[in-house]
Amino acid sequence: LSGDGGVMIDRVATLDGAGPGAIAFLSNPRYRAQLARTHASAVIVSMRDAAATPLPKLVAQNPYATYARVAAIFHPAESAQAGIHPTAVVAASARVAPSATLGAYVVVGEGTTIGERARIHAGSVIGDGCQISEDVVLHPRVVIYARSSIGARSVLHSGAVIGADGFGMADEQGRWVKVPQIGRVVIGADVEIGANTTIDRGAIDDTIIEDDVKLDNQIQIGHNCRIGAHTAIAGCVGIAGSAQIGRNCQIGGAAMITGHVHIADGTIISAATGVFDSIETPGVYTSAFPALPHREWRHVASVMRRLRTFAERIRALERRLGRE
Repeated sequence: LSGDGGVMIDRVATLDGAGPGAIAFLSNPRYRAQLARTHASAVIVSMRDAAATPLPKLVAQNPYATYARVAAIFHPAESAQAGIHPTAVVAASARVAPSATLGAYVVVGEGTTIGERARIHAGSVIGDGCQISEDVVLHPRVVIYARSSIGARSVLHSGAVIGADGFGMADEQGRWVKVPQIGRVVIGADVEIGANTTIDRGAIDDTIIEDDVKLDNQIQIGHNCRIGAHTAIAGCVGIAGSAQIGRNCQIGGAAMITGHVHIADGTIISAATGVFDSIETPGVYTSAFPALPHREWRHVASVMRRLRTFAERIRALERRLGRE
């Protein structure tokens, strides 16, 4: 803490949107100009930017992470009263911890265990033989298929579907034969799964999401995938079956990852990148083509279609010059 520690703070805000009583943060140097003109009562900054403002401040090694903790003080997780709503349907052999909360129209299957302080919100469905660990939160209308396992403190947002059949089909003389999907989905501790994200059960072995993985909205993870601990994946990414994503990876929105590839620990994949081969060396990988004005793109596309012809002409010219 640097400056007046007695200043009263009652909310968090952006630098531009802050007024008296608010605390704001600066983590990206592109917004330093906003720091100079902010009306916040206090700020969170790095050591690099501490001298740039006379305001009371928290000087942090990671201002964004510090802001997250401060924001959580002002906006704590909503509490819920333990108990089972009278409209919930709980199988006779299911075990629900006394401190757990089951909302309206929740369904819990045979042999399923709901851990201490778990909160299962309205309309969620949990199949037979599932393990829902302590402090798990399922937001409204989450679906957990049979035999899935959700680790402690994990949060699943509305519309997430865990454990549906993977896309396994055998081609037999022009007709598709469905391959039974007999594996499970095993989700580790402290995982967060965004709205409408889907994770398929394994074909034989399990689909595994390791501890502290963060998944955005509308992600598709195919059967038998393994997502390494502490990896973060942005929205609309598609990961085909049996892909192995390492630990501490970052995958940008709308990236496409083909099946049966391995991505090394610590790899960063830019948005809209297509990954069609394994990545063995960590680094930043990009294959998306930036947007262009339409007329310029038509010209580029025209040139790209003629690249083979250009290459052949260049080789012929080199051979002719070599003879001369």
